[in-house]
Amino acid sequence: MKALLMHPDRDFDGEQPVPGHADTLSQDLELPTLWTAMAGEDDFLREVARKAILLAPGNDAATVRHRQQVLADALAHPQEVRTLYALAVDAIEGRRKFWFGAFMNYPSGILRSTVDVMQFFAGMLRKLRLFAEREGRAFGSPGFSALFAMLRAECDDGYLATVQRHLQALRFEGGVLISASLGRGNEGIGHVLRQPPEKPPLWERWFHRGPPQFGFQLHERDEAGARMLGDIEDRGVNLVANALAQSCDHVLGFFQMLRTELAFYVTCLHLHEKLAAAQAPWCLPGMAETGSLQFSCADLRDACLVLQMGPAVVGNTVAADGHGLIVVTGANQGGKSSFLRACGLAQLMMQAGMFVCARAYAGERCTGLFTHYKREEDASLKSGKLDEELARLSGIAGAIRPGCLFLSNESFASTNEREGSEIARQTVDALSARRIKVIAVTHLFDFAHRLAAQRRADALFLRAGRREDGARSFQLAVGEPLSTSFGQDLYAQVFGAAAAPA
Repeated sequence: MKALLMHPDRDFDGEQPVPGHADTLSQDLELPTLWTAMAGEDDFLREVARKAILLAPGNDAATVRHRQQVLADALAHPQEVRTLYALAVDAIEGRRKFWFGAFMNYPSGILRSTVDVMQFFAGMLRKLRLFAEREGRAFGSPGFSALFAMLRAECDDGYLATVQRHLQALRFEGGVLISASLGRGNEGIGHVLRQPPEKPPLWERWFHRGPPQFGFQLHERDEAGARMLGDIEDRGVNLVANALAQSCDHVLGFFQMLRTELAFYVTCLHLHEKLAAAQAPWCLPGMAETGSLQFSCADLRDACLVLQMGPAVVGNTVAADGHGLIVVTGANQGGKSSFLRACGLAQLMMQAGMFVCARAYAGERCTGLFTHYKREEDASLKSGKLDEELARLSGIAGAIRPGCLFLSNESFASTNEREGSEIARQTVDALSARRIKVIAVTHLFDFAHRLAAQRRADALFLRAGRREDGARSFQLAVGEPLSTSFGQDLYAQVFGAAAAPA
């Protein structure tokens, strides 16, 4: 039994380690804000959301398409998906009341406990089957359709009735029937659990005289005899107890995986509701294969900024198909970093199989996402800012591969214009030569100007907008870099127009 809601052919591997640069990625893209919106205070939901997003670059096109179809179903039937998730949670949490502690060290104790657990699981499977019969036909995605078809086929009344009969027999209400042989020293060997004989008809029991069977009785204080009989019983039921315990683990594993995979869609529902409350656009994106250089968006917004500021966030529309290098320049505080973060978030959300915060979006699959953002001064004074930037870049160089996406936000601004521009130029040239897509936000005019002068066919230059009065439009437009970032506009806002430097 498999849920198959996250992948078309396998279970979601929540134990897979996240990339080594996951902490840096989380910091630069402000992913904790996204995870909080998706999970709230639920630690389990947060961990599922975290793993699904950080492992997103490993998903292929078939997985993304599969998840988008399941997500479309979830968005169309949010209450039903939450009900199904609650059933999986109830199954996992409910089994805990059948824990018998110290008695679980003995086969007979394991058997009694697992019989109760399996009976509880059978009841929960019946609830899932009834849900599938009642609600399943409203779902059209391959993931949900296969899940509900499996529940209807494998958990029908005939199967569950057979399970109940076996469980009732394993309670051994008439006693345990065991056969054994005598070994050396008359020690019992070869203990085998036997099928209990059927009860004779009522009339035969009514007219039967004498004890119902041969046997013996123990004195109520014969502790040694009781231990000996208990040991014989444990030997006889050991194989059955192990087999039933494995069956319980199998069913429990199904409920756990169902809970995990449904949790991803529940977190998507939470995020969708919060974005809707912020009047933000959303869409299920199109994804092309690696190397297609596909990237276009309409009203793309930084999802984390939307969650913090609401409807005030301005989106961007960009047509960058065929461009492997995008350089963003322009006015200070004009929305460049927000656009870069929006690109990173959209890439991860797309490859996780989620919707993105845009009216329309089409991108390409990347095999890894790396960020290189400016940092504050090293408080420990162990190294200068440039040394720290170069150390991080060296770490990225050892891990990045062809087909990856590299996001740079004001890298190498910690040194002078000439030196920073040269390092940035060589970095971009090396990445482009390895077929690594680059989106760079920079204030280094020499770096941006020299790239523009090359007239590269794969390069696109965007510029942050500025109105005539110095106000920011927070929208980007195609435009070659300017030699100023209009810092005097911000100076005037703080100190007044009369004090602004010429």
